[in-house]
Amino acid sequence: MSEVSMLGAINMAMARALEDDPRVVLLGEDIGVNGGVFRATDGLQDRFGEDRVMDTPLAETVLAGMSVGLAAQGFRPVTEFQFMGFIYPGLDQVINHVGRLRNRTRGRLSCPLVFRAPTGAGIHAPEHHSESTEALFAHIPGIRVVIPSSPSRAYGLLLSAIHDPDPVMFFEPTRLYRASKEEVEDSGEGLPLDVCFTLREGSDVTIVTWGACVKETLSAATQLAGEGISAEVIDLATISPIDFDSILASVEKTGRLVIVHEAPRNCGVGAEIAARVAERGLLFLQAPVERVTAPDAVVPLLRLEKTYMPGEKQIVDAARRVVRYA
Repeated sequence: MSEVSMLGAINMAMARALEDDPRVVLLGEDIGVNGGVFRATDGLQDRFGEDRVMDTPLAETVLAGMSVGLAAQGFRPVTEFQFMGFIYPGLDQVINHVGRLRNRTRGRLSCPLVFRAPTGAGIHAPEHHSESTEALFAHIPGIRVVIPSSPSRAYGLLLSAIHDPDPVMFFEPTRLYRASKEEVEDSGEGLPLDVCFTLREGSDVTIVTWGACVKETLSAATQLAGEGISAEVIDLATISPIDFDSILASVEKTGRLVIVHEAPRNCGVGAEIAARVAERGLLFLQAPVERVTAPDAVVPLLRLEKTYMPGEKQIVDAARRVVRYA
């Protein structure tokens, strides 16, 4: 067991994948000599060589296209985009090739790649470095979208993403990179994709969240417990496809649902969760579904950053409202 941050766990997972599978290659801007903008790949080029850990030109469209070609020809590329907002030039590849290659070739070719990118605000960076646009990618058929919320889940989910025969968008919350450490065993074992993780059992309200917002949600659940409100906290983890069965089972138990995400409210993943619960679990609900989200606005500069992001107080207030609803 090693006590590592989320960054350390991600580095550990990629090292394990490189060691265990010669098909795995890492690509990205400045990931080799410099070890990446956040040092997620630090030391990996020295350890595995330039033919396994490759610095690429500053051209995201080319980076995405190279990854598709490698994946189609039997490699397993793990490609780093420096920030989530930098993926957009590669959307042509993501939408038209990454998500459709298996379908277009009637199963003859697959696209087993992982696109990694930091996501979210909280590090005092400009807007393209701070966005949370996971809903955009969740809308694309044929790809998985995964967001870890702890070092151990980052390690296990990234390994499973690399082993997956289909493409995975793996978004890493930047403000959790060095926020805490956990003991993580470098066992080479992945965690299951497409399932939620129940982080705290409760009976009065279900709070579904993911990524960096898990931290504030768990703090809010502790505060609510002091008020006699028992909150069940669920980490969605896999954003697409969503494990609705676990969410519905929790809502059936608690009768109330609060959804928390850092992305803007309009057409966010929270809206899809709320709609599915209304379709399949309306009679379980004892109060309207609440969403705690960022506003429908571009991520502001650092002076207003904390105001923009959902906080513990907003989560506590939403939970109080649904519990006291009459």
